[in-house]
Amino acid sequence: MAEPIIAARGLTKRFGKIVAVDDINFDVKKGEIFAFLGPNGAGKSTTIKMLTTMLRPTGGSLMMAGHDVTKERDSARKSFGIVFQDPSLDEELSAYENMELHAILYSVPKARQQERIQELLELVELWQRKDSMVKTFSGGMRRRLEIARGLLHEPQVLFLDEPTLGLDTQTRNLMWNYVKRLSHEKDMTIFFTTHYLDEAEAVAERIAVIDHGKIVALGTTAQLCKQTKTKTLEGAYLQLTGTTLRDESGDNNALNAKMAIRNRRLR
Repeated sequence: MAEPIIAARGLTKRFGKIVAVDDINFDVKKGEIFAFLGPNGAGKSTTIKMLTTMLRPTGGSLMMAGHDVTKERDSARKSFGIVFQDPSLDEELSAYENMELHAILYSVPKARQQERIQELLELVELWQRKDSMVKTFSGGMRRRLEIARGLLHEPQVLFLDEPTLGLDTQTRNLMWNYVKRLSHEKDMTIFFTTHYLDEAEAVAERIAVIDHGKIVALGTTAQLCKQTKTKTLEGAYLQLTGTTLRDESGDNNALNAKMAIRNRRLR
């Protein structure tokens, strides 16, 4: 059996006395489309930040494309691309210039840059707008550009954090068509989060549900429905995580605790 491209073992993150992620284990296969779901404050964002080297785990191990994420951070970073939930493009640059800047930051060989940028902008149907300033783009166009930028250094894994948040239905469908095409044609692993359960049900091959820092279920939609004796992913999700509203601050509770600890040290 092939080694998983992502492997988490006993992954834990504490902020003082707060345990944001509590001894979780999961694997993601190469070329798999994997959804990571959970309510606000469940530990989802903290886990993704550890996966993408933005936070160091308190305990456990985390491997990405054969690299130890805590010990080989630079090598791990080269193996993945990421599309953040919040916009991260430079609005005062053109689409091409945003791509060019990313190519320089990720050391894409200069002889390869132009060809690669054109290839990806054509993929997301933005080549004709390559010289347009990003501030003139719609939300859907910006998301497509962010996906193209995340693919520029030819990553093995693409992280998508709420990639369709705020987009209309047509644009959401178009974006997922791009993502499925990438996974199929490039054998690329897609790891995504979303609050749109219909997206996860339609796109993901497997789904992990995290709540209160622990993974409470992992499997296909059919397996989750069987486990919870429900008929839809939405029903399974609500059965697993409950129906009460969560604090909108989500994992910010853990981050606020971390800031409080840092501030206390500075006094």
